[in-house]
Amino acid sequence: MSSSLLTGSCLCGAVKYEVAGDAKRFYHCHCKRCRKATGTGHASNLFLQPATLRWLSGEEHIRAFKVPDAQRFTNQFCGICGARLPRQPQGSDLVFLPAGSLDVEPPIAPQARIFANSRASWSCTGDGLPVYPEYAPT
Repeated sequence: MSSSLLTGSCLCGAVKYEVAGDAKRFYHCHCKRCRKATGTGHASNLFLQPATLRWLSGEEHIRAFKVPDAQRFTNQFCGICGARLPRQPQGSDLVFLPAGSLDVEPPIAPQARIFANSRASWSCTGDGLPVYPEYAPT
């Protein structure tokens, strides 16, 4: 995959960012945590690696909530408007990017629906994407 420079922002525009890296995966996740964090039927997330995340403005407004019993799940968001934001775990070259926060088109299309065993009965389906009960094979 080729390296991309992606830009995005929160709903109110206070936080702006850029991510440079290789878009490896783009999934619609139906797990309960993603549904709760987004208030929708799934979260649409890009995973870039290697990648770097740089805050262009509003870094002081960024807040995070780590689910106490979760090994990896952290929701990063704007403290003003609540919109989800990308995150890069400390010491990692991986960036998790909520696709809806992008101000540009993603460099790849969604590749699968994951955690379909947790999908809400009212959530969307039928788009022809591969569906996995939990994680997609790598």
